Amino acid sequence: MITNFFIPELNNYDVEELWFQQDGATCHTARATIDLLKDTFGDRLISRFGPVNWPPRSCDLTRLDYFLWGYVKSLVYADKPQTLDPLEDNIRRVIADIRPQMLEKVIEN
Repeated sequence: MITNFFIPELNNYDVEELWFQQDGATCHTARATIDLLKDTFGDRLISRFGPVNWPPRSCDLTRLDYFLWGYVKSLVYADKPQTLDPLEDNIRRVIADIRPQMLEKVIEN
């Protein structure tokens, strides 16, 4: 997914200032995955075994763990997509619909 979708998609954006953050799941922190992400993000990778080792219970990370991913997942799977195309469409739609005001409220709370 990283090589076939994520990195090609990044080519559409200016990523020089973009940071990438992920959790410590084993598949996310495999040496090949970390090396690939380091090649793309350099020192702007926040991950277990990455240049910036983010603690798993960091107060900054928990907003993503306990709100954003659950919120996104609940909407993405609401209509039970059966194939990859509707799943990808749902992901794109849900992420695009997240407004800065919602994220600000999450941070405030």
